[in-house]
Amino acid sequence: MFSTVLVANRGEIAVRVIRTLRALGIRSVAVYSDADAGAPHVAAADVAVRLGPAAASESYLAIDTVIEAAKATGAEAIHPGYGFLSENTAFAAACEAAGIVFVGPPSSAIEAMGDKIRAKQTVAKAGVPVVPGSDGVGLSDADLALAVEQVGFPVLLKPSAGGGGKGMREVHRAEDLTDAIASARREARGSFGDDTLLVERLITTPRHIEIQVLADTHGNVVHLGERECSLQRRHQKIVEEAPSPLLTPAQREAMGQAACEAARACGYVGAGTVEFIVAGDRPDQWFFMEMNTRLQVEHPVTEEVYGVDLVEAQLRVAAGETAPWPAELTPRGHAIEVRLYAEDPASGFLPTGGRILALREPRSVRVDSGVAEGGVVGSDYDPMLSKIIASGTDRAEALRKLDAALGETVLLGLGTNIGFLRALLADPDVRAGDLDTGLVGRRLEALTTHDLPADVVGVATGLALLDLEPGGPVTDPFDIPGGWRIGEAAWTTRRLVVAGHEPVEVRSRGRAADAELSVDGGEPFRTSTRLTGTGVTHSQAGVTREYAIARDESGVHWIGRDGLVWAVREQEALEAAAEEAAAGAGGPVLSPMPGTVTVVEVTEGQQVTAGQTLVVVEAMKMEHVLTAPVDGTVRELRARPGGTVAKDAVLLVVEVDTEGDTDGS
Repeated sequence: MFSTVLVANRGEIAVRVIRTLRALGIRSVAVYSDADAGAPHVAAADVAVRLGPAAASESYLAIDTVIEAAKATGAEAIHPGYGFLSENTAFAAACEAAGIVFVGPPSSAIEAMGDKIRAKQTVAKAGVPVVPGSDGVGLSDADLALAVEQVGFPVLLKPSAGGGGKGMREVHRAEDLTDAIASARREARGSFGDDTLLVERLITTPRHIEIQVLADTHGNVVHLGERECSLQRRHQKIVEEAPSPLLTPAQREAMGQAACEAARACGYVGAGTVEFIVAGDRPDQWFFMEMNTRLQVEHPVTEEVYGVDLVEAQLRVAAGETAPWPAELTPRGHAIEVRLYAEDPASGFLPTGGRILALREPRSVRVDSGVAEGGVVGSDYDPMLSKIIASGTDRAEALRKLDAALGETVLLGLGTNIGFLRALLADPDVRAGDLDTGLVGRRLEALTTHDLPADVVGVATGLALLDLEPGGPVTDPFDIPGGWRIGEAAWTTRRLVVAGHEPVEVRSRGRAADAELSVDGGEPFRTSTRLTGTGVTHSQAGVTREYAIARDESGVHWIGRDGLVWAVREQEALEAAAEEAAAGAGGPVLSPMPGTVTVVEVTEGQQVTAGQTLVVVEAMKMEHVLTAPVDGTVRELRARPGGTVAKDAVLLVVEVDTEGDTDGS
C-alpha cells in the first residue's frame, strides 16, 4: 500500500478521499488554488500545496503543476476524485511517465470511454445495447442535420467529450436545430475544449440507471448493483438512490452483467460506472449511454447499501491487490442522497454565491461536505456544496430520515436548493418511486412556488426592532427614522422585501419582545422575538419556534427554519440600489448571476429585436443566454468577452427607439 497519496481535487470529494486515506494510515497531500487557501480540504490534509490562481486552468487543471506537487511531497500515487483531471488521458499518461500511480483506469480505457462515439462502438461490439443515433466522428453541422433527419425528432445533441449534462440539448423541431447545435458546440468547447457532437434518439419519460463496477489488474470484474439517478435538473443529477425502485432482480442482474462486459471491453481497472437509459414504461428496454471512468458523485449510496468503501477499493486496486472487495456482495436496505447546491431553483437553477454566515449540518445521517462557516462560495467552480445521505431498512425509512436531516440543516448567507429538495422528496410520485428525468422540469413551478409564511414576516420585523434597541447598530436609540421612539406607542411602517416574494407592508409598535404588528392592512396581532445563543425564538399566533439568523454586510437579514431560508431587507435599500443601477438607462440588461462573459453578440449602436441574443454569461459551468427585452438600440455596452461580472451588474442598455428615429445607429 502507498505511504503518501496526493488528492488532485477540492471540495467535498477531496475531504472524503482524505478521510479514507487517514483511516488507512496513508499520508495525504492536498492541493489548492488561491480561492481555496482556507478551504476545509486544505485543513483536513497532512500537507497542502498551492497550485496557482483561482482559475481552474491555472490550478486544478494544470497537469505539470499537479505532477510537480506530487514529486515535491513524495506522493507515490494521485487520486483525482471526479471532475477536473479525473478523466483526462493526458494526465493519466503524465502520471505514468513520472512514475506516479494514477488511482484510476489506464489512459487507454479513459480514451475509449471518454469519447462517447467510440464508447458506443466499443460496447456494441461486446453485445451491449446502445441508443440509436449517429456513429461517425467529427461531424459537421450539415452531417449532424442529416443524422437528425435519419434518426427523427425528437433528438438529443450530446458532446462526444465530457459529461455532467453540459452541452446537451434536446431538439424537438427542425427550426430549432441550427441554434441548438451552435449553443451545444459553444458550451462543449468551453467545458471540455472539444466541440464534437453526436446525435441520439431522445427517449421520452426515460429513467437514468447506472451500475457500479469494480475491476482489478488481474482480470476480475464485479458489479455492486445499480443506482437510480432519474431526478435531475439541466441534465444534472440532484437525487440518487440505491437500489432502484424500478428494477426486478432479473433486470438488475442482466444490466449488471452488461456493465461488466462493457468494462472488460475497454480493459477497465478500478471503480467505474456504466450508465444506462431505461424506458420508464418498458424497463426491459435499456440502452448504454456512457461509462464514467472515475468515482461518481453519488457513490455513497452504493457504499451504504453494500458496506464497501469504494475509495479504499480504488486504492487497493491501484496498489495491485487481487479482488480487494468482499467475496459476497449483497445489498442491504436502501440509501438516498441529495446534492446541496448554491443555486436558485425558482430562477432556473441559476448559481448563487456569497459568504456562508451560518452553517449547521445534520448529525443523524452521513454528510460529505466541502464547506465551512465563514467560507466564500464564488463562481470559479461547480456550485455543489455538500451531499446528505440517509440509509434505512427500506426506501420509506430512508426518505423519512433524509427529509428530517434536511430540516435540521442550516446554511445562511446565500441561496441554496434545500427547500426545493424537501418539496421534491415530498412529491407523491417521488415517494411512490414513479420517476423519470423530466419530472423536475414538469413540476418546477409547483416545487418552487410558495406563499410567504406569516411567521417569517414576524421574525423579520422582530429583527428590525432588535436592531433599534440599545446594543443594536443604531448609535443613538432615540434618534430613529420613521417617528418611533422607545417607550412610545407610535406605529412605524416598513416595507419588507423577501427574495422571491412581493413586498409586504408591516406596521409595528412596541419592543421586539412584545410587539404589535399589522401586515398589509390586516388585523393587528402580537409577537415576541428574543435573541438566543444561536438565533432567536419567536412567538406568534400561539406558536413558539426557534430560528437561525444572520445579517450580511449589505444589511440583508437571513432567516432559517426547517431547512428553509428567507433573505429579507427593507424596501428603501432595494429601491436605492435599483435607481442607481438604472440611472439614465432606458432598459438595462443585468447579469442574473456572478460569472464570466463568454459571448457578446452585439455592438454599440446596433439595432436589436425583442428576444435576440445579446450576451452569454457562464458561471459554475452553467451557461445563461441574455436576450433583448424589447426592440431598440444597444447603448452603454459594458460586457466584454472574458470579463467577470457581479450579480445584477449592468451589461448593456437596450434603448427603446423613439418614433421617427431613423438614423440607423
